[in-house]
This record gives sequence, C-alpha cells and structure tokens, in this order.
Amino acid sequence: MRPSPMTEVQTRPVLSTAQPEDFFQLLKPRVMSLVVFTAATGLIVAPGSVNPLVAAIAILCIAVGAGAAGALNMALEGETDALMRRTRGRPVAAGRVRKNDAMAFGVILSLFSVMLLGMNTNWLAAGLLAMTIVYYAGFYTLLLKRRTPQNIVIGGAAGAFPPVIGWAAATGHAPWQAWLLFLIIFLWTPPHSWALALYSAGDYAKAGIPMMPVAKGAKSTRLQILLYTLVFVPVAIAPAFAGLGGIIYLVVSVAGGLGFLGLAVRLYRSRAGDEPDKAEAVGREAALYDVKVQAKPARDLFAFSILYLMALFSALLVEALSGLGA
Repeated sequence: MRPSPMTEVQTRPVLSTAQPEDFFQLLKPRVMSLVVFTAATGLIVAPGSVNPLVAAIAILCIAVGAGAAGALNMALEGETDALMRRTRGRPVAAGRVRKNDAMAFGVILSLFSVMLLGMNTNWLAAGLLAMTIVYYAGFYTLLLKRRTPQNIVIGGAAGAFPPVIGWAAATGHAPWQAWLLFLIIFLWTPPHSWALALYSAGDYAKAGIPMMPVAKGAKSTRLQILLYTLVFVPVAIAPAFAGLGGIIYLVVSVAGGLGFLGLAVRLYRSRAGDEPDKAEAVGREAALYDVKVQAKPARDLFAFSILYLMALFSALLVEALSGLGA
C-alpha cells in the first residue's frame, strides 16, 4: 500500500539551514581568543624550548577544545539562552542550528582536539584539555549553573586551565608556577562575572539562573566582589616574586591592581544593581549595553577587568619573548 502524501511529508528528513558562520559562532570565538592567549602565555613562559610547529599545533588543539566546550554548552543551554537578551541570538537558541547537530559538532571537535594534542605533545596536556571540556560542559553547565549562586566561582576553574595546559604541552609537567597562572584567572573570574551580572540580573532571573545578584542581592554581591578583589590583586602581583615576571610585570600588575581595587571599592560604595533598569523591564533591545548611571561602576569594573587580565599575560609574554623576564 502506497503511503499517503501526508505520511511522506512527515517522514521526509528536515534539512538544516545552518550556515558556516553559525557553526563558527558555536565555538564562542571571543572566549576562544582569551583561551588561546592565556594558553600561549603558559606555553611560552614555561622553561625550555618547543618546536614552533609543535607549539602551533598545541595552541590549535587547545583552541579547538575550547570551541568544542562552547558548542556543547550552547547545545545543552539552548532553551535557557533563548530567554536571555545577551544570549538569545546564539545559533541553537535562535534555531539556526539544531541541538543534536551542535552536540555532535562539539563531541567530534572534543575527540579531535584531545587526541591530536596527546599525539603531538604529551598525554598530560591532553588529559587536562579533556578534563576542562568535561568540567565546563558537564559539571558547570549541567550541575552547577542552575543549582548554586557559587556557580561561577566553582565553574570558573574551566576558564583557568588553559595556561596550565599550555605549560604542560611545552614541558610535560604542571608545576606550581603553572598553577599560579591558573589561580590568577580563577580569582579574577568572580569579580569579572558578578560585575556583569549586577547590570544584567534581570536576564538571569528570567532564565532561572541563580547568579549572585539574583540569589543574594546586589549589596551582598558588591561586598563579595570587593572581598575577592582583595585576594585577587596580591595573587596577580605574585608572579613578579615567583620567578615568572620581571620589572615590566611588576609595574603592570601593581598599577593595574591598584586600579582594579579602586574600581571595586567604588562599586562597593555604589548602588549598582539595587534597582532594575526600567528599559530592561520593558524589554528594550538597547538596554543590555545602555547601562544607567547607577550601574556604571559595575560596567566600568567589568570592562577594566578584561584589560587588566590581558595586560598581565601580555607583560609575561613580552618579558619571555624579549628575555627581560625573571
């Protein structure tokens, strides 16, 4: 018996309309660029020398692994991303890439990056990369993000691994100096992320994500940002006295650290996050980056935190490449 036309339509496979650009966006290129930068710093600052081709392939593997984690994260969070203005344009959330396609893309890239890194350098680096992907896509995305306001604190470890992976790729070891670079990024993440959350708390509340301002309020969040900053700044200066950084790093870390601390104190004394932006409440598109005066201390700390982290790792790179380091 011949199937009806309706049955043929229902069973006909649906073709994907995704474009190459959509799959590139799955990789979270902005996050990937920071991963590449910090991983390259770890690789170059590590003692000894590495064949340039081996180093290039290692950085490529770390970049692809970071992109794979981003693709898996978007696949798992498509419905949540669709509820937030900051993320609803992402490929899965917007419906341009199907969840299963994004998941398969992430798994394939994960396997490729880990295996190639292991064969190109060593299996310690490959194991750390695999752990980072699983940690971010599984532990953070599935278990932490929706269950605790400490999500970004614990989950921030995923973003702190790249310099350790780079160091391990270069030497086959991960000594305490590599973990000091890890600690810098780990302690930097909460002030950086909570500053953003202070002026976009409405988005997180709408999506049911218990970020610190949503779960504990703006005042508590501002205090915790200040407390984390008091710990973070001395740790950021520490490489200058640990055989990693020289005079350039010392000047950059101290000057930038004082600026970071000043902005954190300013934010603590402000009322950032106390009241939702009226534009946000009515869903105006420009509200995401059109921050009102009250929330500008949070926006300023968020922006400065990115510059400070880049300056720290840039100073290490400059000194290592020029021979001016410790």
